[in-house]
Amino acid sequence: MPKVKHVLVAGVAAGIVGGLVKLGWENLLPPRTPARNATNPPQRLLEQLGVPASVTHATYTYSEQQIPYVSLLMHFGFSITFALAYQVLGRRMPILKVGQGTLFGLGVWGAYHAVLMPMMGTIPSVKDQPIEEHVSEILGHMVWMWSVDRVEVAMKK
Repeated sequence: MPKVKHVLVAGVAAGIVGGLVKLGWENLLPPRTPARNATNPPQRLLEQLGVPASVTHATYTYSEQQIPYVSLLMHFGFSITFALAYQVLGRRMPILKVGQGTLFGLGVWGAYHAVLMPMMGTIPSVKDQPIEEHVSEILGHMVWMWSVDRVEVAMKK
């Protein structure tokens, strides 16, 4: 398989698997209270960009539950984008792959959850977030990128 095609296929596959892992993680250790999750960070970010709540909170019904599909599109888009970035940047700067993705995941958490999203007002400042959110998000980002790394490694074989 040509190199560019392999990078795209492996990055998308790893991003999808990583996104599923992160969703599963958040079922075990929910990062936000139900009240704070009424409008989750992807929904809030889109609303800050001018997307109406009728779109950001759009759902489909499965097993009698409302599933926020716009949030899922953002979730998987984020995961695929960072899986591709990890793969491309990691080839150029192998130090990014130290820790099999865990340190990269920690860096993504720090950049977005500790700096950018609080600065933009998408989520509260770090000091105003509950410790449970930090535990879930820090460990979740590490496990997410570790799974991305493992999928990419498996696809190289």
